[in-house]
Amino acid sequence: MKRVEQHIISKNDPRFAALDAAAFASKNLYNAALYEVRQSFIHQGKYLNYQEMDRRMKQHEAYKALPAKVSQQILMVLNRNWKSFFAALKAYEEDPSPFLGRPKLPKYKNKTESRKILVYTIQAIRKIRLEQGCIQPSMLPISVKTNQTSIVQVRIVPRNGYYVIEVVYEKDIVQADVHPELCAGIDIGVNNLATITSNKVGFVPCIVNGRPVKSINSSITSVEQRYKRNLAPQEPRNAWNA
Repeated sequence: MKRVEQHIISKNDPRFAALDAAAFASKNLYNAALYEVRQSFIHQGKYLNYQEMDRRMKQHEAYKALPAKVSQQILMVLNRNWKSFFAALKAYEEDPSPFLGRPKLPKYKNKTESRKILVYTIQAIRKIRLEQGCIQPSMLPISVKTNQTSIVQVRIVPRNGYYVIEVVYEKDIVQADVHPELCAGIDIGVNNLATITSNKVGFVPCIVNGRPVKSINSSITSVEQRYKRNLAPQEPRNAWNA
């Protein structure tokens, strides 16, 4: 199974500037590729998929600012966003009632403020440093200590004022020592989030109150709906890093 080891990089960390520059470059590539896809879709009615965009963007300065494997991951994220748009559009055309309005095209990231996630596959991590117990992403002058060896990928995730380096690794599943004659039953509900019982001697059946969670979800949904209704549409500029 896959697990995640996290490392927090604050603004005071000397590695922050390098991460911020890479995430800014990731945003630039996302916007540059999005511009190409939007122009093709709006003016020609043709969608440029991941394979086509990877071919087109290889010589672009934004693509070459990052390792090729990382740039490819950014284009894959863009491709997934467009697929989500097409799926939402199809659902809207079949039944618009659950929607607040017609789904909009994927939007550009803010030119100066936005940063974009970076995904480094194992091919984009220095193997020599990994053998020494450190992660050093390709083209980044930073390293992070780790005890993991079966690493799948490393994600650099922008947050509000800091970065999270997520080390995704494989871990073998170890079967717990369980009694084969014991079992538990869980009945999931709404007002009663869960009703739990078991045939274990001494186990006291219990009910988990679901009303607090239901109230929180209702409040969040209400706020999101008001926000979407008041959100003014933003038309992109005709620039790849808009």
